[in-house]
Amino acid sequence: MPRPPRPKPDVTPAPSTPSDAGLEAMLARALGKEAGAPAAGEAHAEGTEAVPEPVDPSQQRCGLVAIVGKPNVGKSTLLNALVGQKISITSRKAQTTRHRITGYRTVGANQFVFVDTPGFQTRHGNALNRALNKTVLGAVTDVDLILFVVEAGHFHPADAKVMELLPSNVPVVLLANKFDLVHRRGELAPWLKSMQEKRSFAEFVPMSAKNGRDVQRLFAICEKYLPQQPWMHDAEELTDRSERFMAAEMVREKLFRLTGDELPYTSTVIIDKFEEEGALKRIAATIVVEREGHKGMVIGEGGEKLKRIGTEARQELEKIWDCKVFLELWVKVRSGWADDDARVRSFGYE
Repeated sequence: MPRPPRPKPDVTPAPSTPSDAGLEAMLARALGKEAGAPAAGEAHAEGTEAVPEPVDPSQQRCGLVAIVGKPNVGKSTLLNALVGQKISITSRKAQTTRHRITGYRTVGANQFVFVDTPGFQTRHGNALNRALNKTVLGAVTDVDLILFVVEAGHFHPADAKVMELLPSNVPVVLLANKFDLVHRRGELAPWLKSMQEKRSFAEFVPMSAKNGRDVQRLFAICEKYLPQQPWMHDAEELTDRSERFMAAEMVREKLFRLTGDELPYTSTVIIDKFEEEGALKRIAATIVVEREGHKGMVIGEGGEKLKRIGTEARQELEKIWDCKVFLELWVKVRSGWADDDARVRSFGYE
């Protein structure tokens, strides 16, 4: 069902060529140097959550916020921090996120619907990457706000490719992630000026996705871009993804983390069985690789690598779901699957 036309939030866009004074004000505001109200949720101790109170639908605000950026810039870590629970897997391997993953967070009268996207791919043109790039393009066309995530103080050619995709009619926040790694912060103002010359950003947010106060401050910055309209989801909901999907993703995360650069990115996980028996979940999954040699990398000597992948995935799923999990893993070779459009679709990639 198509979304109804969204109301326009009352937000004044940033000037196309900001003055030095305007840049300094934006930088001061971003670094929290201006006096003002605390960020949404800051009244609560870190790690705690206020009990949601009923809000009259006429007072509710709700909007879609897309999280975009090049591979491995911290988008999934940011989504997990914003939602307050792990719903998107992470690893150092590029292309870890392969699906459009939606997470919800309700704070006061505001409901944020965050959309995590795969990193836009420019190096490989196979069927898998075409499907992933299509997902990115689809995610930014009908949202209320875009968080364009880059590494603080850096702007790479891959960042420029992503920026070219951003629509001109949606406000874009320049989110400078990994700000904790910037040691010479005096250089941030010239960098911000160069970024504003590339595009007029509505806001500038330097932060670390691993810092709870930074995350809470981001809510306060984003909330004014949410249209006034009823919430789309229950206040307690966190994601639209199923437990079956999460099981496959968790196995894939451990696969990537434990094989490192040995295993090519063209590996995936298929759930063959997902059954619930009271407080026990029984899961059978197949790790799909492209070559026989890759199969040996996954299994490891005496099956130790595969056993560790299964153990770590099972333990994390038990922690997330608060129940016992029985997980069986198999490894199969499907040569050339990432270049086959039909097989890519059959494995769940849109």
